[in-house]
Amino acid sequence: MNELRDERLQVMLSPEELAAVDDFRFRHRMPTRAAAVRELLKLGLAAIGVDAANGGKSRDYGVFSRGPGGHRLTKDLPESE
Repeated sequence: MNELRDERLQVMLSPEELAAVDDFRFRHRMPTRAAAVRELLKLGLAAIGVDAANGGKSRDYGVFSRGPGGHRLTKDLPESE
């Protein structure tokens, strides 16, 4: 996995969610909450079949074939459009 971390993600958690992250962190002897959150994200993505280390783009994980406002994604357009 690329160790370059140049993006910041801020997440608000409930007290119960934070306790669950901390429990996971301490149970697995992780050095920081951030490390625990990264591992939980990796595990969660792997559980649904997404390889977080493959460098994919967010558009590759969309549920719908159309973007905001009903616009078709570029990869869905025929060559002539």
